[in-house]
Amino acid sequence: MPVQTVELEPVEPQSLKKLSLKSLKRTLDLFSPVHGLLAPSDPESKKIRTSHKINLEYGGIKSSSQSARHANSSAASSGNQQSGSFNVLALTGPEDSRDPQKGGSQNALVVGPSVQTKGPNNIGLQGKGTMVVSTSGSSERNYSTTALIERMPSKWPRPVWHPPWKCYRVISGHLGWVRSVAFDPSNTWFCTGSADRTIKIWDVAKGTLKLTLTGHIEQIRGLAVSKKHTYMFSAGDDKQVKCWDLEQNKVIRSYHGHLSGVYCLGLHPTIDILLTGGRDSVCRVWDIRTKMQIFALSGHENTVCSVFTRPTDPQVVTGSHDSTIKFWDLRYGKTMLTLTHHKKSVRAMASHPTENCFASASAENIKKFNLPQGEFLHNMLSQQKTIINAMAVNEDGVLATGGDNGSLWFWDWKSGHNFQQDQTIVQPGSLESEAGIYALSYDVTGSRLITCEADKTIKMWKEDETATPETHPLNFKPPKDIRRF
Repeated sequence: MPVQTVELEPVEPQSLKKLSLKSLKRTLDLFSPVHGLLAPSDPESKKIRTSHKINLEYGGIKSSSQSARHANSSAASSGNQQSGSFNVLALTGPEDSRDPQKGGSQNALVVGPSVQTKGPNNIGLQGKGTMVVSTSGSSERNYSTTALIERMPSKWPRPVWHPPWKCYRVISGHLGWVRSVAFDPSNTWFCTGSADRTIKIWDVAKGTLKLTLTGHIEQIRGLAVSKKHTYMFSAGDDKQVKCWDLEQNKVIRSYHGHLSGVYCLGLHPTIDILLTGGRDSVCRVWDIRTKMQIFALSGHENTVCSVFTRPTDPQVVTGSHDSTIKFWDLRYGKTMLTLTHHKKSVRAMASHPTENCFASASAENIKKFNLPQGEFLHNMLSQQKTIINAMAVNEDGVLATGGDNGSLWFWDWKSGHNFQQDQTIVQPGSLESEAGIYALSYDVTGSRLITCEADKTIKMWKEDETATPETHPLNFKPPKDIRRF
């Protein structure tokens, strides 16, 4: 008998990856030795499929129960406990399910290869490997699909609409980087300290220079004006902390004790004490009158670069290059609490003028904390992705942050939404790399913002009066997966 030869289709050489991604029938492509022929059909599986289909379409529950009874009776008569190669359908249910005319058989269908055992009432009991399909038609269905789950509205607070801010004045007068700024409580003038070793006093309304003070021999990094006295305090890289009498326009006290440059300065709102933090990793507490050092708050492992004070505990809060924030007990000069949420240097902090909370900024994130316990509230919803040197917040809930790359971002305090991103423009003759913001402050009313920059200028900002929610709509999407830390 001649052997029939099958001409095989030529198979092009293909990579395993291409074969596995080519079609849904990749198992045949991968493992079949004969690609030209289709796989032979399996008569047993076809028989199971057709019998299942016939029973469901025509027989229903009644024919299923009859076939199950027939299978049970034939199995009992033959003396064999197994019902052949496939037991088509078996019924489980209450005792009334023996009689199909009583209607008690509408309980469950058992589909699949099973072992039928003879019960006390000659009813087939379901065995191992069966599938139970409910046919009761009741509404007790367990829907697990997310399409049917009611979507909960976001509980994130919607930001308040704020008008955008615009630069309306550029003041040029310093000969070096402008490193610090402070406002007079009367809101008529402000002072700036610079890397040219001078302190200049400017008129708020006109932007004109009123006075220049000299006395430091290095750049001036910290300034503060007292609300109770006619004093102004300055601190700089020359390790000196000075008290200026603004009636005589001269230094009347110096506070000696820092071992390195002084980076930040703060005045207590109710007690006559001064706080300074510096590169010697210590925040020092000074008595203004006697020039005595009350405490040396030591505990940070790196430069103390930001400090603010409160009338109630914690009265002193410091941020450091060691990426921690410390609350201090001013009675004993000891640490009350250390916050370790930041990963990088905490160069700037801002306390809200009316709420008991504050924000802190580092290169990776801006975080909000509650006071006095220091509970972490949330991150701001965007990342400025630069070193943030300064931040300030006003009573309207507008938080401003200034970056090393000249970016000035405005945030809604309540929700953490970033509603404006601005970029400062360097003055003519400066390098593009000199677009950096080193200090910023709101005036007493919170309606004007002053930024001190690396191009030796002072820029004044105010809200755009012509802006409306229609011209500048709020583009806000609630966060889905906000990073908690």
